[in-house]
Amino acid sequence: MRPADVELREPRPIGAEEPRFDGYAGALLEHLRIAVVVPTYHRATLLGQCLTALCAQDLSPDDYEIVVCDDGPDDETRATVERMAAMQAARGLAIRYVPVRATQGPAAARNAGWRAARAPLIAFTDDDTIADPGWLRAGLAALAHAQAAAGRIVVPLGVAPSDYERDASGLAHAEFATANAFVQRATLSQIGGFDERFTAAWREDSDLQFALLQAGASVVRADDAVVVHPVRPARWGVSLAQQRKSRFEALLFRKHPALYRERIGAGPPLLYYAVLISVLVLLASLAWGQPRVALAAFAAWIACTAAFCVRRLRGTRRDALHVAEMIWTSLWIPFLSIFWRLQGAASYRVWFL
Repeated sequence: MRPADVELREPRPIGAEEPRFDGYAGALLEHLRIAVVVPTYHRATLLGQCLTALCAQDLSPDDYEIVVCDDGPDDETRATVERMAAMQAARGLAIRYVPVRATQGPAAARNAGWRAARAPLIAFTDDDTIADPGWLRAGLAALAHAQAAAGRIVVPLGVAPSDYERDASGLAHAEFATANAFVQRATLSQIGGFDERFTAAWREDSDLQFALLQAGASVVRADDAVVVHPVRPARWGVSLAQQRKSRFEALLFRKHPALYRERIGAGPPLLYYAVLISVLVLLASLAWGQPRVALAAFAAWIACTAAFCVRRLRGTRRDALHVAEMIWTSLWIPFLSIFWRLQGAASYRVWFL
């Protein structure tokens, strides 16, 4: 993992230079139009479903290749890829396995993938998506007049989703997400690809988008390029562990403050800070023998936490297990979120609350 205080990269202007493909057969290069990069981590079954859909694209098999980047290589994943590769070899579709053993995380895995790719255009998706048969064709059309494009992500939800499922469905409204994105390989090379300090699946795609915009690249929508992204089952209380991702908000803000304010615009989580302040006042007043102040602070803490819990329950499941999860996690999320935001601010040396 790179040190948190590594010097930030400056974006370079987009030019017309094309990448070189030394050692690659010229005849094949004439046909290979786009490479699909799929990062994966210990999810061989889901990966198999993803690859099945990618192999069913309505392009000629020699028009594209699939590069699977195994972020934490394991035998089951390798066997899945090799089995699919053998099945598709006869029809001319290349599926390649790239183990990622250095810096890990989705950003680093995608870098390994596009750098290993041999096509001039790159398509990114996740190992748990199902691509529409016309996905790649629509992406190619979008890149005919742009350096990058964002496709449409469909996240199926039930009538009463859980809080986690509803939160995950926000991916469907993302402006630019690497679960469904297309970028010219030369453009990726010129901006340096993904910043590998984003070691979790959070904000690394926004960072790429902002780097593209700052470099003057044209980024368009490709709404005909569709992938379905089902929400994976999650363990009870998963939202507590997810707060760790808040640290990457600080890194994104440091690198792109203007675009962060314009495109994300998220200010400090005021309700979280209200919870923190009320608890600090409660503890201080108890220490100083001020029972009335302590009672008022306790009431404020309970009111803020209840409001937060009710907001999370609105429009979600109401079974006992889910309600209990919302109550328990609502007690701790404000503190964890603030901790990781401040930890990120300290690590990346930026004023970010």
